[in-house]
Amino acid sequence: MSADTTTPAKVPPPRQAPPPPAAGRKPGRGRSGGAGTPWLLLAPCLLILALVLGYPLVRLVTLSFQEFGQSQLWGFKPAESVGFDNFTKVLGDGEFWAVVVRTIVFAAGCVIFTMVAGMLIALLLQRVSGWVKTLVNIALVASWGMPIIVATTVFKWLFDADYGILNALLSKLPGVEMVGHNWFASGPQGLAVIMLLVVWGAVPFVVITLSAGLTQVPAELEEAARLDGAGAWGVFRYVTLPILKPIIVMLTTLSVIWDMGVFPQVFVMRNGHPEAEFQLLTTYSYDRAFVVNDYAQGSAIALLTVLLLLGVVAVYMRQMLKIGEVE
Repeated sequence: MSADTTTPAKVPPPRQAPPPPAAGRKPGRGRSGGAGTPWLLLAPCLLILALVLGYPLVRLVTLSFQEFGQSQLWGFKPAESVGFDNFTKVLGDGEFWAVVVRTIVFAAGCVIFTMVAGMLIALLLQRVSGWVKTLVNIALVASWGMPIIVATTVFKWLFDADYGILNALLSKLPGVEMVGHNWFASGPQGLAVIMLLVVWGAVPFVVITLSAGLTQVPAELEEAARLDGAGAWGVFRYVTLPILKPIIVMLTTLSVIWDMGVFPQVFVMRNGHPEAEFQLLTTYSYDRAFVVNDYAQGSAIALLTVLLLLGVVAVYMRQMLKIGEVE
């Protein structure tokens, strides 16, 4: 028998385990990635925010606890600390609470109409052809980029009692006579016009954001829901809506903050002198500070508005934490 001349296969040497990480150093982190690096990178932004927002906020808080009017502004009298007297006067004023209720109702209406209209348009854009979607997006971006003062002026022309095109168009309907109708003769009608202006300016951002979110909804889940017998509403409620919930919570919170702070729309629409029926918290604070010349009370109203908005932010953070825990 001939001898076996085949060479045996070489067996690779066993791999050695990597050395353990050095004590006090987490694996996967470089030497330059210390805990202070993120704060160092954020330092320029935080410094700018402190300079731009920090001083006005501190000054606002200081004024709200002082007696500060025209005499103190021109240096004839020193500013004196009055404790919580400004807040006591504001909270004990029935007009202030009427303004608070009006502001909440106004903001709630703007947010609801903005979110509903934005969601409907975003869903509609998923079912139209590409060129129609492009045209709608161009129109949305154009309206979103229009300055607030320009948009407010356009709406003033549209709803003008004598020359407004809206009254002329409505008067062409059978049995409708709107020529010469003053939309700002009453507070509810005038605020409805301003609400329409706010919604018109806010819808583009909501539509673009929701459209981006709808692209992340898996088509397989929607198809499976339809095979299980779910209709269009069922697919939206049980598939689309849960996936979009974080985006909807974010948009709703931002809309509440923005709509609670509406100022130029009301101010310009009422020619710089909003009547009592049109006063919101922002214009009410402005009037107290720069019309009545009670800067301390105006600061107190502004500070109460900030605290109210911080409550909205706290609710938003709580909801986002809940969503993070579920995921």
